[in-house]
Formats: sequence, structure tokens, C-alpha cells
Amino acid sequence: MQVISPYVNIFRKLKQLVLLSSLVLLNACSFSQSNNPMDSTEELEKFGDKLLPKNVCHVIKEGGTERPFTGKYVYHKANGNYCCIGCDAPLFSSTTKFDSGSGWPSFYDVIASGSIKEVKDLSYGMERVEIRCARCDAHLGHVFEDGPKPTGLRYCVNSVSLDFKPADDGVTYEEITLGAGCFWCVETCFKELEGVIDVYPGYAGGKTLNPTYEQVCSGTTGHAEVARVVFDPAVISVNELLELFWWIHDPTQLNRQGNDIGTQYRSVIFYHNEAQKELAESYLKRLTKEEVWDKPIVTEITALNNFYRAEQYHHDYFNLNPENQYCQFVVRPKVEKFRKIFKEKLKGN
Repeated sequence: MQVISPYVNIFRKLKQLVLLSSLVLLNACSFSQSNNPMDSTEELEKFGDKLLPKNVCHVIKEGGTERPFTGKYVYHKANGNYCCIGCDAPLFSSTTKFDSGSGWPSFYDVIASGSIKEVKDLSYGMERVEIRCARCDAHLGHVFEDGPKPTGLRYCVNSVSLDFKPADDGVTYEEITLGAGCFWCVETCFKELEGVIDVYPGYAGGKTLNPTYEQVCSGTTGHAEVARVVFDPAVISVNELLELFWWIHDPTQLNRQGNDIGTQYRSVIFYHNEAQKELAESYLKRLTKEEVWDKPIVTEITALNNFYRAEQYHHDYFNLNPENQYCQFVVRPKVEKFRKIFKEKLKGN
């Protein structure tokens, strides 16, 4: 009778665990493997106006994936932006990069909402969301709903799909999140400013996870309708953005703007860093001292602790729905007045 050592059983179990771990890693981006671009860079292939290594093109053109933990940006830490390898479009900021343990670079948000497009991926008998560069259609990876706050998302990206631009050599964008009543108007105005890269509407400041528009409108979520503004501080300053913020709404109205009533319409500045906090508080003190309004300003100034993007149909709502009655009678007059007063700050002027 053969006696099997208990150590043999332990070894077998460990082997099974290693195999299982390998399978789990496959969910992170894609099941199609390609070589690390550092393994071979001799063969070049045309992609748009660029000549790139053939194995890089396999990823960005055919939806392949580099092996986990082999990409040069997995553990990369530096201040700057991660741009598309195919067209140099800025996609992710180093400020949103985090260690997911998946073996691929991970980010919890994009630089701008329009920089990436999502495509349903039904390959391998699964339903996932593929992400591609909106400008050149290069495959980047996939996005999952298991990321950290404030978005709860994990953009899992191939290193070979990215090209890092250090802050010293390129532009590092900033963000600030503002609530000034209905976000359709706020988004439209800020989006037209020179130096603003993108604006996307959403919900912030409440307790309900992944709220819907209907839930926020009920006034029970604690969230405010907000616009998250991505901007180039070298072109437009925080103070200039705050000037517009206080101008486009009445900051003396508590939990309302005109006929829009409820905490979701409150006046609020969600700062993203201490510098923004100091600027906002200083600006508020100056406005109060100068008695710009007859009534006290009730604008909240608080740190951003969560943000949920609004449903897609809210994005660019005013421009896409000009015949909507609310847009005609409430949003349009504000936008037209804004364009006259801030004409010199608009894009193209």
C-alpha cells in the first residue's frame, strides 16, 4: 500500500490555487494575449499617421491584450497624463491612477467624458464593456464597476495603448465640481469657455449609491445636480471659473433656483484640493464684504467625496434638445446673456 505524504496533498492544493489565480486574472481586460512591446519592437506597422510596433498594433487595432504585470505603466508613478498611443489624445490623469492588483494600469476616471467611447463586448461568452479612444478608435481595454470612490469605476488599460506625458512636458488638467441649479444650464455655459476641456453633468454630495435622475429629483438622496468641469489652469484659472459660477445663478436662494425647488438644486462648490478650497472661501468672503447681493450667500463649500455621472441623455442636453420647453424658457435666456457678458472668454474669440 502506497502512503501519500500530507505534503504532497498540500503541494497539489497550492498548484490548484495557482491555476485558479491565473484564470481569475483573465477577467481584467481581455482573453486575447499579445507580447509585451518591450519583447520585440523591430516590425513596424502603420496606424493612422504613426508607425508603431506590430504587437502594439495588435492590441489597439485587433483588441489584443498584453500579459498581466508586464506593461511598463503597471507600477508607474509620476505626475502627468496618459495619452492614446495612436493619436496622442489625453485620456487619463495620474491623479486618478490606482493599484487594482489586476496586472494592468487602472484608473477610476477619465480626463474628459468625451475622450473615450464604450462598446458592448460579448466575446468569450461574457458581457463586458470595451473602451476605445474616441478620436482614433484604438482599443484601450475594458471598464468595470469595481473601482474606488468617487466614480466606483475601474478603467483597466493596456500599457501599450498609452503614452505617458510628464507634467513638465505637457499639460496637466484640473477639475472642479459645481452645483448651481439645473445642470443643463451649468454644463452649457462652462463648456463654451476657452480653457475648459470638458464638462459632464452628474450627482454629488449625497448618500445614495449610483442614483438615477428620478431618485435625485425626489430630493431624498442628498445629492445635488452638478457639473464636473475639466480645465487647463494655464488657460483659465479657478477664480475665473468661480466668477462664472456665481454669475449664472442666485447664490442667496437656499435649496432652489427659481421654480426648481429642492436640495438637489442647492448652490455648492465641491473642491478637489485645498488650493481650490482656499480660493473659493476667499472669493466668498470678498463677495460678502462687497455686499454684491442684498441677501446672505448660502453657497456650500465642501470637499468632493463622491460623484456619479448623470445618464447619457443629460450630456449636452441643451444643444441636443433646443426645442424642449424648459430649455427655451429657462436655459436659453441664461445662456444667451452669458454669451454676451463673457464673450471674450469664449472659445474661438
